[in-house]
Amino acid sequence: MDTARYVVALLAITVFPAAMLYWLLVHQFVRFWRQLGLVPSYIVLFGIFFTMIGAVYALRGTLLAAEYGTNWLFIGIGGVLFVAGKVVQGFARRQLSIATFLGVPELQPSGKEGRLLQLGIYRRVRHPRYLGVMLGTVAMALFTNYLAAYAVAVIAFPWLHLIMVLEERELLDRFGEAYRTYQQQVPRLVPRRSRAAGSTTSGSPSQARSASR
Repeated sequence: MDTARYVVALLAITVFPAAMLYWLLVHQFVRFWRQLGLVPSYIVLFGIFFTMIGAVYALRGTLLAAEYGTNWLFIGIGGVLFVAGKVVQGFARRQLSIATFLGVPELQPSGKEGRLLQLGIYRRVRHPRYLGVMLGTVAMALFTNYLAAYAVAVIAFPWLHLIMVLEERELLDRFGEAYRTYQQQVPRLVPRRSRAAGSTTSGSPSQARSASR
């Protein structure tokens, strides 16, 4: 169990922060990436992504020095949260193409790629993938019981909030009033107890999604 906790903690402090930095850079500098071009943008972004993973990995001994041992209660709670996060992300991925998953519509030079869609879980929340990530970071922290993993979980919430704000700014620019209406009708992360079916924006249920994660 100690080995499993260590491996999960290592993933928590390397891959998760690098992915959050990736999406922060995509949405904060989206106009720059569009001018740079799709392929050069991905070369730079993935270069930063893997460089960060490597840098954190090199510091793993220091970062993972503080740990509090196996706690089976925390492992149980973490397991429940992990499954919940995977279920949420699974529902989200049903609506997302690989291109959308990698952020291709955001980086296209035209800045107008994709169509707004509200299908499945996206009829309930605007950012189910980020909700899944939040659940996952907390789950990993509880499972590992490492100080660094707890730090990542705490930082993830404001960081992901910032990414969502930046992403929605870009979506408003891309889809205009259609997305503004969607914002008004669908909550960001926490589903409302009841909503009228089909009361979301004017996008047809058959449209391909290129919107919030």
